[in-house]
Amino acid sequence: MATAVKITTVGNSAGIVLPKEVLSHLNVEKGDTLYVSRTPYGIQLTPYDEEFAQQMEVARKVMRDNREALRKLAE
Repeated sequence: MATAVKITTVGNSAGIVLPKEVLSHLNVEKGDTLYVSRTPYGIQLTPYDEEFAQQMEVARKVMRDNREALRKLAE
């Protein structure tokens, strides 16, 4: 899927307007966060940050494995 978008001025920055079809395909809406990543094939725009998701999985495991100790610390 290739969709052309124009770069426009947004305050002192630049931005693009994403068509409804692109937002629908990404399953996002106004106000959601998108992540821009550089890949070997160019720029990738995604609602999912893979590095953050991996860090959160590690954090969940630590919390699960140390549940009792964390409860005691919270008291």
